Amino acid sequence: MKKNYFLLFLFTISFTAIQAQEDAPVSVAKHQFKINPLLSPGFVYEYGFSAKNTLYSEASLLIGYRSNSFYNESSWYFVPRITEQFRRYYNLEKRAQKGKRTAHNSGNYLALYADYDFESISTNKWFNEYVSAFSAGPVWGLQRTYKGKFNIDLNIGAGILIDKCNTEFAPIANFSLGWVIGK
Repeated sequence: MKKNYFLLFLFTISFTAIQAQEDAPVSVAKHQFKINPLLSPGFVYEYGFSAKNTLYSEASLLIGYRSNSFYNESSWYFVPRITEQFRRYYNLEKRAQKGKRTAHNSGNYLALYADYDFESISTNKWFNEYVSAFSAGPVWGLQRTYKGKFNIDLNIGAGILIDKCNTEFAPIANFSLGWVIGK
């Protein structure tokens, strides 16, 4: 008789533990590092400070090419950039219920976006200089991390662009390809 109560007790505890794991809220990764070697090379650190909110920090290098047929000259330019985003992931539970990946912050988000582009570290007197600029605004985005930790991140929105000559309304759009580093 005592053995049956003991087995019932074990069954109840294990069922409760399993149910608690299934009902546990899905949350973002506490610390996530990424490297983006393609398109605009850089490093990313995303810090999860609550179940759905992260602070995304990126240091990258914009690479471009300009050609001027009048002077018969061309030039590459390299612009260092710092990007910060306060992200709110809103569909992690829905993705988990459908059996989709939520690991490494795979989900959709809304964010407050800000970036600062420094002056170009390569200049050419025949071209307009690439001047430093600040942009900020709200964005909608999605981030997906696949097997092998391959990561894509896209965000679009609208904001304000400020440089030494102008302040104007501007679209915000970013797309990155990279890999999550670590666990």
